[in-house]
Amino acid sequence: MMSDTGRLITERLPVTPFHQNCSLVWDPVTHKALVVDPGGDAERIHARITEAGLTVDAILLTHGHLDHVGGTVALRTLLAGTQTETPEVIGPTTHDEFLLNSVEEQARHFGLADLHSVSPDRYTSDGETLDLLGHHYQVLHVPGHTPGHVVFFDAAEQIVFAGDTLFRGTIGRTDFSYGDSRQLITAIREKLLPLGDEVVVVPGHGAPTKIGMERVNNQFLQ
Repeated sequence: MMSDTGRLITERLPVTPFHQNCSLVWDPVTHKALVVDPGGDAERIHARITEAGLTVDAILLTHGHLDHVGGTVALRTLLAGTQTETPEVIGPTTHDEFLLNSVEEQARHFGLADLHSVSPDRYTSDGETLDLLGHHYQVLHVPGHTPGHVVFFDAAEQIVFAGDTLFRGTIGRTDFSYGDSRQLITAIREKLLPLGDEVVVVPGHGAPTKIGMERVNNQFLQ
């Protein structure tokens, strides 16, 4: 599904059996692009990039779960063969390093193949700004689903790539040994809700929503 929220175009490409939203974001004038959470199906993602005539500057990772990062290595390899510069991989915080290093193990648990562990070129920190596609992406640390989970907020486009933090009517799973529901809800209230009611939330799975809709209707935030 494609949306034009402003100057940039955002297209969601559900990947893997988990139907994880890989997001392809690009400038229709420069054809520069970024990819958020290429969890798998790297060849399909690459085919769409090629079809649209895009050059990918960066790959952003919200957290370390296999369905969000498992296709990163394969996609980067494909891109290295079709564009001049290899895109930079920008990860979550270092708190998710243990998950990024264990993607193959996670994949075996689910009977999946062709997903690979990844070492980002650099990790992020809460409050930093990434300058990409002529826009400023604010990094916000929203732990609870995983310890190092981050979201990427573009104020100009009024859009946040939320990974597995906030969904339409619900929040991310916290039933992992490292999960913390109270921490996640607190982080959503403190980091995401203040972004503004009209901000579009692109979640890791399912349809987009808006901050204002979740502020009113999401039972976990009441």
